[in-house]
Amino acid sequence: MTLSLHRHVRAAAAVGLACATFLATTPSPAFAHDALKSSSPAKNAQVSASSLEEIELEYTASVKFPFVVLHDAKGTEVPLGKPRLAGPKVVADVKGPLAAGAYVIAWRVVSSDGHPIEGEIPFRVKGSSSPTPAAGAGATQNAPSTSPAQEAEPSEAGASSAGPSAGVPGWIWGGAAGLVVLGAFVVLRGARRGPEREDANAD
Repeated sequence: MTLSLHRHVRAAAAVGLACATFLATTPSPAFAHDALKSSSPAKNAQVSASSLEEIELEYTASVKFPFVVLHDAKGTEVPLGKPRLAGPKVVADVKGPLAAGAYVIAWRVVSSDGHPIEGEIPFRVKGSSSPTPAAGAGATQNAPSTSPAQEAEPSEAGASSAGPSAGVPGWIWGGAAGLVVLGAFVVLRGARRGPEREDANAD
């Protein structure tokens, strides 16, 4: 009886030791920390400013107390909406379009097992594909062009309006007009004396 009892005790101890070893080496889902499953934007992704309206983080299980911040390449914080929970997802709205450049999403949540977890997601916002025209170039293109012929027209019109007096002193034209009047007076006077002499000779 004593020998048989010792055998049963040894067998039970061996089974208990094997169960303890199995439980110790096998991870239990209840004690596994949650992890980030996916994100939008994804890590090292390149996105356009117009398409980035919100940040979405999805975890392997439901999380609590989400904290999400966004920084640019200089470390300046970019305003975001308050993070909200949607099951295993955390969503934060992006306030306004982002300028082109590098950014980093820093997040922190409390796992379903009560353990806090955190991480960072770098990404880049692409720049504009079409260059912006300079203001001076636009003003030059919109301004009406003046042809050489149009520029020369005012000079020609000014020369024509000046008339023959251009380059000739006014007193010369006055003297010439006086001579014309005097000559006409002499001719008229001579024409009047002609008939008087004819009448005298007839008498």
